[in-house]
Amino acid sequence: MESQLVYADLNLPRDSGIERSSPPSLLQNLCQGPRWHNFPLKFSCAVIILLALTVTGLSVSVIFIRQNTSVEKTSMDAQENRKEATERPVLLTCPMHWKRIRDKCLYFSETSKPWNDSLADCSTRESSLLLIQDQEELRLMQNLINKEGILFWIGLNFTLSGKSWKWINGSFLNSNILPIFGDAKEDCCVYISKTQCISDYCAAKNRWICQKELKPVRNKGIYSSN
Repeated sequence: MESQLVYADLNLPRDSGIERSSPPSLLQNLCQGPRWHNFPLKFSCAVIILLALTVTGLSVSVIFIRQNTSVEKTSMDAQENRKEATERPVLLTCPMHWKRIRDKCLYFSETSKPWNDSLADCSTRESSLLLIQDQEELRLMQNLINKEGILFWIGLNFTLSGKSWKWINGSFLNSNILPIFGDAKEDCCVYISKTQCISDYCAAKNRWICQKELKPVRNKGIYSSN
């Protein structure tokens, strides 16, 4: 008996077979991964944002600190400049035709007047008649007197109320420092010579010595000693 061959056509749908076992939704899920993968990602993003904010904050702080440091440095420099200007030794000078002795400027008159007129003349020169502080200062003054016979009024006169020699600044004479030769009575004033301190009537005419304080100046200059 001869074998009979049977042919059969299989009409299968295009979407059947292997393709059905791999649906698109499954591939998408495989690419995205499980949900627990999202937590590390979000955590990393949060950390990055936090670091960025920290860096920004540090930058702002550094800028603020630098500005404050610059302001403080400027303020300190200004204070140092003021301090330097304050502590810088100032020059002391006397007016022209005045002599410098210690911390005083002295004017020796060339004319002669009564004591009261001498007192007034010193006042017009913004000064006073000479006040002698001690024997050393007296010696310095007398060394400036060129000749023995030249006499100079000083700011010392006799007060009847106090019965004593009194300086024009209100203080009384210490006779141990400045001995006076002559009468101590009303209307008497004192002049100095090259060797002594002598009393005489205030109406007598003598030269006089004015004194004023040294004047501080900021600019450089040469002391006037004439």
